[in-house]
Amino acid sequence: MATPDLLFNLRNLFYLGAYQAAINNSDVPGLDADAAAERDAIVFRSYIALGSYQLVISEIDSSAATSLQAVKLLALYLTGDKEGAISSLKEWLSDSAIGSNPVLRLIAGIIFMHEQDYNEALKHTHSGGTLDLHALNVQIFIKMHRSDYAEKQLKIMQQIDEDHTLTQLANAWLDIAVGGSKIHEAYLIFQDFAEKYPMTGMVLNGKAVCCMHMGSFEEAETLLLEALNKDAKDPETLANLIVCNLHLGKSSSRFLSQLKLSHPDHVLVKNSASSEANFERALQAVA
Repeated sequence: MATPDLLFNLRNLFYLGAYQAAINNSDVPGLDADAAAERDAIVFRSYIALGSYQLVISEIDSSAATSLQAVKLLALYLTGDKEGAISSLKEWLSDSAIGSNPVLRLIAGIIFMHEQDYNEALKHTHSGGTLDLHALNVQIFIKMHRSDYAEKQLKIMQQIDEDHTLTQLANAWLDIAVGGSKIHEAYLIFQDFAEKYPMTGMVLNGKAVCCMHMGSFEEAETLLLEALNKDAKDPETLANLIVCNLHLGKSSSRFLSQLKLSHPDHVLVKNSASSEANFERALQAVA
């Protein structure tokens, strides 16, 4: 008889972006040592997603499991200690005793994806082994505009567990990347999540992006404003609202100002700054 998966609900909360709910529901009884370490990694990654980097750094000490040390590296990287985090990461990955740890490889993939060094990321994630690693591969290949490779990774995930939340999410990401008639399929996946689980900013943004692709900008705006009520600083919500308002002919300057303040490194902020600089240069040339 199969043993029940005690972390099923906790994982789903994390995957769908219900980070505070994951933290609040993390006291799961009856876990063995491996499951407890996985639970702790999910909780600390939830704190990272909420921006509580220092809490993670101070809570995980040098005696913690490799998976938790890896999560701590991600927190260090996101606080701005990029060189130190990448240096430690490379050292650990080359250590035969811990280098193959799936969480360490996952964190390596996430950090190198942040660095936009996709080949280095794939070096550590490509062999897969867990649904998390295959899902990250899907994201990396989409960033590289290689939906053909992303689809191969998705097929592996579907063979492992077609109904798994991560498999469904990866399917939706790929559908959006491919576009066309696939957008409606992605919308249905997010709609299914919305009916089964607590509504999160991630699910609302997923539905809104699909709506925008289908030309339903009013519906997208409603969904995004609901997401903004849940988290007023979420960069994806703000970025999507900027795009949505441009299509609706509304001012998006307030959302752009918020994005500049809370996430100055966001691609939309950088694009906006370079556009403004180009505009200023053009004006000076005319003058």
